[in-house]
Amino acid sequence: MEARSILPSTSESDTLSNMKTYIALLRGINVSGQKLIKMDALRKALTELDFENVSTYIQSGNILFQSKTDDVKKLEKLIHDLIEKHFGFDVSVIVVTPQDLVDTMKSNPFANDHIELPQPYVSFLSDVPTNENTAILKAIDFQKDRFEIVGKNLYIHYADGAGQTKLSNAVIEKKLKLTSTARNWKTVLKLIELAEAIK
Repeated sequence: MEARSILPSTSESDTLSNMKTYIALLRGINVSGQKLIKMDALRKALTELDFENVSTYIQSGNILFQSKTDDVKKLEKLIHDLIEKHFGFDVSVIVVTPQDLVDTMKSNPFANDHIELPQPYVSFLSDVPTNENTAILKAIDFQKDRFEIVGKNLYIHYADGAGQTKLSNAVIEKKLKLTSTARNWKTVLKLIELAEAIK
């Protein structure tokens, strides 16, 4: 599925030379009829912010954009507040860079397993979990489902699909005491591709 864009109003290269590319991952929108946000309406709302090259990818809430700021937490708050203003929803936002996603791909702890496994899901965490909270999560028996934490990423292999697991996003957030939003491997790779195209 192609990303749809709002192109910058100027084509002068020096205007964009200081811009940095980011990907905002929205948590829990357009799921089971909850927090419904149309991507065209979201792109339109985002024109209020000082972003360039804004685009979205699929309905799960992935926003690609460029900004001059280095402050990721500021970007997360700007997008959070804008969504609350326009749509009335409290939506958690995790902002990452293209390099973050590349590192996520390269750090897949299951990549060298000698058994045939499907590609993992990745839960992007709002911070690095504490050792204590990580131990609490690891103490739970998730049966055949497996997970590993690397930095701010939690990689999951669901034996029978995400819909049947006890290792839900709610459990991850409760035990780690962090915000989490999950993406499948295909989406992560596509976001890397789209981000590279607008650098």
